Amino acid sequence: MNYTENYKGVKIDVQSPNLDVSQEIQSEIRNCINKLSKFTNDINALDVYFKAEGQGGSATTTVGMRVGIPGPDVFAEEKGENWVGMLKSVTDKNIRQIQKNK
Repeated sequence: MNYTENYKGVKIDVQSPNLDVSQEIQSEIRNCINKLSKFTNDINALDVYFKAEGQGGSATTTVGMRVGIPGPDVFAEEKGENWVGMLKSVTDKNIRQIQKNK
């Protein structure tokens, strides 16, 4: 499932091959933008990638997030099992990068 939306002037592009993105996850993505906006007002795009590989006990899930800001974009990735937890983690990683670049 892929979807695009505009939220508070930020273009959100979500790529999730072979996975459905629930309303809860979509809401959490908007929360990520709200949190990131506290550290920079210049976000023009947010790209989120959900990936699941393998099956059963060997399955791995990954979330990647690119924040489009003036200058170099910031990107973070997290592997785990909980989509919401991974989204929060990549958001925090991107905030640290934004703070470093200021």
